[in-house]
Amino acid sequence: MSEDTIRLATIGRILRRRWRLLTVLAVLGALCGFGASALFPPQYTTSASVLLPGAWQDRELLTQAEIATSSVVLDRVAATLGWAGVSGSDLRGRVSATAADGNIIKISGTAETPERAQQLSDQAAQQFVSFALRIAGDGTDPQAAQPEALRQLVAQASRRITDLADAAAPGQTVDAVQTRTELVKMRTALQDAMKKLDQADPATNKAGSMVVMGSAARPTGEAAPTRIQLVAGGALVFLLIGVVGHLGAARASRRLRTEPEIAAALRSVFLGAVDVSGERSAKRPEDRGPKALVRRLLGLDVRWDVPAPHASGDEADRQARYRRVCARLRDRLPTPRRLLVVVPGGDRLAHRAAGQLVAEAGGEPALRVVEVSVDRPLVPYREDESGALVVLGAGSRTAAELAGIAEACAEAGHEVVGVVVAGLVRARPNRSAAPRPDAAEPVPVPVGGDDTRRASG
Repeated sequence: MSEDTIRLATIGRILRRRWRLLTVLAVLGALCGFGASALFPPQYTTSASVLLPGAWQDRELLTQAEIATSSVVLDRVAATLGWAGVSGSDLRGRVSATAADGNIIKISGTAETPERAQQLSDQAAQQFVSFALRIAGDGTDPQAAQPEALRQLVAQASRRITDLADAAAPGQTVDAVQTRTELVKMRTALQDAMKKLDQADPATNKAGSMVVMGSAARPTGEAAPTRIQLVAGGALVFLLIGVVGHLGAARASRRLRTEPEIAAALRSVFLGAVDVSGERSAKRPEDRGPKALVRRLLGLDVRWDVPAPHASGDEADRQARYRRVCARLRDRLPTPRRLLVVVPGGDRLAHRAAGQLVAEAGGEPALRVVEVSVDRPLVPYREDESGALVVLGAGSRTAAELAGIAEACAEAGHEVVGVVVAGLVRARPNRSAAPRPDAAEPVPVPVGGDDTRRASG
């Protein structure tokens, strides 16, 4: 596959030429999304906020958020709510906590109804604050829990030590000096403890000042993904799968696109390229039936991986291309002889081009069109013909398929004298007279059949 597959123009070409198929895929994806929404009940989410006054570091806020969703807090929430069949482990996927700006912990709860979602968020916030107070020392000795009282006790002890040091024996004995020294050390230690208490006081009171900022709001809409989101998401996913599938198939395609590659695969020479107008030809027998109808309805009968048909000249210009190919073919033949025009099965462009070549050749050389299956190619043995001319559409066959056709020609005793590649173009109004009546698409002779009709000019 060429680098054209990675261009935006290629995606646009897929959307233009496969819009019917992509629409069907999008509808199937929407139905799958609707079915998924019916399997999963709607969910509602709301949040309650807990304010943490004071100075908090980011790591401390993250720790508090983890505590809010811990198993201990969720077990307390489940026990308080008393919902049947709902335990703390069941609430683990329904309760989440995040640290927001402004020292706020947002605790979110998800439930099947708006009322339950509100109750779950409120209880989770309250149990979080209660548990934080508990681990911070709430409910212990009142005297130890009040920092101001501790300061007063330390100040009283410091003054008492000073009085004892002044009342100590003023002598210079060893005992008196040691007593005064020990009292000074005790006073210094108490002062240091007082400083540490002042520094640690804001941190010790952080948990005690947590506040639940009101009740959670009752949700008015479903939590994502909603039914509409599932339907839209399913349609979009299937649409993308269709586009990516087309790109992947084109990337993996091994069809030959250039004339030198096609000629090399058939072990022959390239005689020229001819144009086929974009008008629809008459329906063939294989165009009937349910499969063909589905292909037409989905737009699969038109290839998307070829460039858009370019505008060509009028009928006279197109006939000139066919005449040049016939002239080159005559130059390659030493003597006038009959040739088989081998057309790959199912190649409409090749069939129409072969019919035009037969008409333009005018019996010199005499041409007979045969259709060959690319899966199991079989070419008729030499009768009156002594050579084969292969006509095929551009970018329609792989190297292995063309090599199989070349081998089938060789087995039947036909030399491939040349290759003609047909391309689709947009027709313009004719400058000259009406097209020749014998330029109609020929009826190919099935290989191995009894029909021995030959098309000639």
